[in-house]
Amino acid sequence: MRAIASIFASALCGAAVPTALLMATPAVAADSRFPTPLAEESLPSVAKLPAQWPASWVTIHDFHFGAILDGRVAVVDTADPVQPLKGLVRAAQFANFLIAKDKGELYTAETFYTRLTRGERTDAITVWDMATLQPKGEIVLPGGKRQQSVTYPHLFQLTNGGKWALVANFTPAQSVSVVDLAARKVLGEIDLPGCSQIYPTGERGFTSLCADGSLFSVALDANGAAASSKSVLKVQDIDNQALFGTPAMVGTTAWFVSFHGMIQGFDLSGTVAKPIPGSFSVGTADGGTPEWRPGGWQVINADAAGKLYVLMSPYGKEGSHKDGGSEVWVVDPAKKARTLRIPLKGQSVAIAVTKETTPHLVAAQAGGAIDIYDATSGAFVRTLGTTVAANPIVIQVP
Repeated sequence: MRAIASIFASALCGAAVPTALLMATPAVAADSRFPTPLAEESLPSVAKLPAQWPASWVTIHDFHFGAILDGRVAVVDTADPVQPLKGLVRAAQFANFLIAKDKGELYTAETFYTRLTRGERTDAITVWDMATLQPKGEIVLPGGKRQQSVTYPHLFQLTNGGKWALVANFTPAQSVSVVDLAARKVLGEIDLPGCSQIYPTGERGFTSLCADGSLFSVALDANGAAASSKSVLKVQDIDNQALFGTPAMVGTTAWFVSFHGMIQGFDLSGTVAKPIPGSFSVGTADGGTPEWRPGGWQVINADAAGKLYVLMSPYGKEGSHKDGGSEVWVVDPAKKARTLRIPLKGQSVAIAVTKETTPHLVAAQAGGAIDIYDATSGAFVRTLGTTVAANPIVIQVP
């Protein structure tokens, strides 16, 4: 939960100092074998992270399947091969995570029980300081409604210039809670029957995709209530070209990819989301057994120039959409053409692209290893190994 930079004692060869050892120890007495005694080290010693995180930093959500109550979000420097892990934020019980770098804050939407795994339930948004990674506030969410599922980025999103948070609920009735982050209070709740996921839309609103293939857009008023709403029918073919729920965002355009590799864009700049005419394919390739398809948990991302990166598997078939992929295909949506294929070191389940001058592709393997590639050339740069996260599932670029 703390910035990690200075909690490693040199005498322990990089191991984290146990709580029991966080006490001052006497200086080593003079000895002919050690003519210069070691200086006393003041413990505990915890550093702050920089107020503005470098462009090479990302957050990696470790779902921690072996102990879901103990989920966490790792702050990782992809350019540091020695100590890439800079800190941890706890993210309990099917948590969701947001970054508000303009405020210097992080948010986790979490669930707690009074007896750890049973007892009275409390849903809450925890507010964390971005420099110290310490909690600085909490907003209790009433009703025990927060959706608990394997982490999707679009179950917890910002709107209204980052002043409000939107939280997905599932009881199993679906709804969205509107939360004022500054006032630390819940403003209201919007019913969302048959629809899921939250895509910020317009100045103050959101869009969801619905089970019948439509989308549903809601504009919010100054009090967080629904000012207007509208459905747009048949924006996706649920039976034949179902879309992955996590898009690549390029400004206010959301680029989705389907289970069969068709890319569809939506313009989210207005109060109602608009499908962008002319869906197109990521392309084809030989060697598919039976065919190349997108696969993984976070399967599409974008760089600062607007190019799309899609995680692909040659073993695509019915039901393979979460199996992960062995290549990343780079697609230029302006040209509607693939420009590069990047072979990966291992089957990966999540990808993201940094906003560095020379962007890097970050890929999380199914076994936990985090690999870094040159996003421009596709060349492998380094691996951060498996020390960052046990089950990396979502990568966010601040």
